[in-house]
Amino acid sequence: MEPDPIRRIAIIGGGLSGLSAAHRLIELSRGDPASTAITLFEASPRLGGIVGTQQVGDYLVDTGADSFLTNKPGAVGLCRRLGLEHRLVATDARYRGAHVLFEGRPVRVPDGFQLISPSAAWPMLTTPLLTPWGKLRMFLEWFVPPGNFADESLADFVRRRFGREALDKLVQPLVGGIYTSDPEKLSVAATMPRFLEMERQFGSLLRASLKQRSVDRQNSAEPSDTTSSGARYGLFAGLAEGMEELLVALRTTVVAGCQIRTSTRIQAVQRASRPIGYKLVLSDGMPEEFDAVIVATTAHQAARLLQDLDSDLATDLAGIEYASSAIVVTGHKLANVRHPLDSFGLVVPHCERRRILATSFSSRKFPVRAPADSVLMRTFVGGAMQPEMFDLDDETLCRVVMQELGEIFGVQGDAEFSLVVRYPRAMPQYHVGHLDRVGRIESRTATHAGLALAGNALRGVGVPDAISSGEAAAAVAMQG
Repeated sequence: MEPDPIRRIAIIGGGLSGLSAAHRLIELSRGDPASTAITLFEASPRLGGIVGTQQVGDYLVDTGADSFLTNKPGAVGLCRRLGLEHRLVATDARYRGAHVLFEGRPVRVPDGFQLISPSAAWPMLTTPLLTPWGKLRMFLEWFVPPGNFADESLADFVRRRFGREALDKLVQPLVGGIYTSDPEKLSVAATMPRFLEMERQFGSLLRASLKQRSVDRQNSAEPSDTTSSGARYGLFAGLAEGMEELLVALRTTVVAGCQIRTSTRIQAVQRASRPIGYKLVLSDGMPEEFDAVIVATTAHQAARLLQDLDSDLATDLAGIEYASSAIVVTGHKLANVRHPLDSFGLVVPHCERRRILATSFSSRKFPVRAPADSVLMRTFVGGAMQPEMFDLDDETLCRVVMQELGEIFGVQGDAEFSLVVRYPRAMPQYHVGHLDRVGRIESRTATHAGLALAGNALRGVGVPDAISSGEAAAAVAMQG
């Protein structure tokens, strides 16, 4: 019997990574679309996962990520191929930067301080965030010898190079706002490899920053974004009508080129009866066979699905821990807020003992997200450092957040609206040893022809990383 000329590919998971995988498969099969049959399975009724946008009165609310890095190709490249490049909007330069809570009040993160390392001296010398000893200890980093380059926690790395004050008052809240993680466990190699490379190449992060600024001046290149504080905000972009624009464009292409099976849960991925291929056991007990399978789910869901196929692979996937978090979105009249909100948001050090992790001023990033006399705020709670907050009911969570916003920013009166968005076990924790685990996972996966993993569990938690992982998985599934 001749083999079936049609290559059947299944995608499990209809979030951003799964949709990106489906879109890339359609692109790769355009020369001969009849040769590939793609089926996308999603357990929920909706495609898109944790990414989405809602219109709430006059407010435009992103319920997941509201922007993405443009120096990584995944998101920008996909927007370009979907015809959305003209819809990209830069963050508002007037408010670039961040505040950090210090002794109960918002203080500007020193200009040029980028997640771990400063790139300008004067802002660090004049900031009230650090004691004189804390400032001296930061600048002594110049003389700290390089480490042995073994994987270490972010906390150990920062204490070794810049001291405890820098960790507690700046790095922990800034990085915690991205990964919702405990820096004592977070792998610096898996999350901030560029800083390790700076240490490896120059022996000091301060020397590396000075060298980079010198190179920029000599080459007359566009300078690095060293004036804003916190993350490199000049490298972020969003979409004019929110991230839903990306999902709509993706869904339109995918629905036209794939079979979509929403509200369909997969129980297991097993070896098919034929030599090469996979059997998917559906929740109704009926099996379906495919030549290739892309698993675009969380690691713990993937572990359950792949247990029958490869128990060692499943064990390593199950070992990736996750944190749960929630976003409380509120709209306020600016007249009811005493603080000028003159940045993109505030991060909260754990040592401040508050009940929130961070607050993003979404309409400062993108002004059209709220009426001109109002502000849209997204407050983050829970995560690895405050898991008990996630367990509060919506009403209590809103009350806690309003109290915190009142004490920190002087927010008065009732919010114009409030919305709670929950993400249970949605943020993977890249703990020390994560890259070793990823190496084992990728090695085991490669032994199964046509099997690929996608998502944010392995090599990046941002929107561009999720997209790139889906596209890479599509290439593997096509090759078999």
